[in-house]
Amino acid sequence: MADVLEDGLKNAMREHVFAPAQEMAKLGKSSQPVLTHAEGIYVYAEDGSRLIDGPAGMWCAQVGYGRKEIVDAIAHQAMTLPYASPWYMATSPAVRLAEKIATLTPGDLNRIFFTTGGSTAVDSALRFSEFYNNVLGRPYKKRIIVRYDGYHGSTALAAACTGRTGNWPNFDIRQDRISFLSSPNPRHAGNRTQEEFLDDLVTEFEDRIEELGADTIAAFLAEPILASGGVIIPPKGYHARFKAICEKHDILYISDEVVTGFGRCGEWFASEKVFGVVPDIITFAKGVTSGYVPLGGFAISDKVLARVSGDNARESWFNNGYTYTNQPVACAAALANITLMERDGVVEHARAQADYFAERLQSLSDLPGVADIRSVGLVGCVQCLLDTSRIDPLDEDKAFAREIDQRCFDLGLIVRPLGDLCVISPPLVISAEQIDDIIAIMRQAISEVGAAHGLSR
Repeated sequence: MADVLEDGLKNAMREHVFAPAQEMAKLGKSSQPVLTHAEGIYVYAEDGSRLIDGPAGMWCAQVGYGRKEIVDAIAHQAMTLPYASPWYMATSPAVRLAEKIATLTPGDLNRIFFTTGGSTAVDSALRFSEFYNNVLGRPYKKRIIVRYDGYHGSTALAAACTGRTGNWPNFDIRQDRISFLSSPNPRHAGNRTQEEFLDDLVTEFEDRIEELGADTIAAFLAEPILASGGVIIPPKGYHARFKAICEKHDILYISDEVVTGFGRCGEWFASEKVFGVVPDIITFAKGVTSGYVPLGGFAISDKVLARVSGDNARESWFNNGYTYTNQPVACAAALANITLMERDGVVEHARAQADYFAERLQSLSDLPGVADIRSVGLVGCVQCLLDTSRIDPLDEDKAFAREIDQRCFDLGLIVRPLGDLCVISPPLVISAEQIDDIIAIMRQAISEVGAAHGLSR
């Protein structure tokens, strides 16, 4: 019976599912693994195998799976009030959630706008920058500055701001008003010290502003860590220096914390306490509900809003939103998730585990094929190259890393495959013993695949 179920699922996958990263040559000919259930930090495939969820779904399963508190909150809200139009009325879960998130954000980011996920959160924040400058009588101040290797979503505008060039082929993404700066990847420093590398990145930003004209630039959009671009951690002081430049030129500083928010870096939000900057806007999603239902949004500074509200409103309306803005079931799930995280000290636990996580990841540095290891909080990666002296990967390096990813899967661990990187961002409730399990599997996988390629130290 189990075999019949397994075959049925695989056939349905092949015949009917159009996946987000679909290799078109294999459409209808291959299938992804099909998961059937989950518990704690583990997910289970249709064949009954148990896998450690190394990426926490997609950076989002902060409290792990099977948390009855969240499920009960979802069920209760669905029976009580499953929906209300956000255009005409508010709901108690949305109001209470906004109030709660405002206590967790840095500085004066006290006003919360809800969307359907991370892409729409970024899109709406950028649309606010358009609205903001139009109301201020600056319709020409619309350019957005971003970085190569950054990732910001899949709407037309968010995708145009994404500097992962592998996302660009066969899509009409480029927009003239989007300007890309160099990736702040420390591996690109070459012979420069990290301080010199940072100075050059700052100079590039200042030169770009002079080139384009500060009066044409609306926003600088940046992830604290360039997550999907390769867990790239900018040099120390990067964000604070960029924020100071933004303030000097009246440019909105938008921090994309879709990945880093809600405990991933050991703080509710990483911008201020980890990277030393209070943004004008913070976008969030993923961990706000621990992935139980979709929800996103942005928090915005009172100071910024004051310039285009009240006596300064100039009869304007911020007419932007979605059918599922303020969705009450999603907001109830988020409230239950935050309550659970506070009760169980999940953020504090993540902070306490971060050093051990980093230490255990670094223990893999002795393996042939390991070129670099980096982490912040409970997000990290192992960069695998056939020739570790290379800075940027070749196709053969990416194939090598994919073999490692697959071997990890065979051994009971899901990693997030990103080119030449094996990315790990586990549920924040992970124990030290479970971290050891992850490292043991990665060590075996890297060793075996490396040996098959003739690598040795």
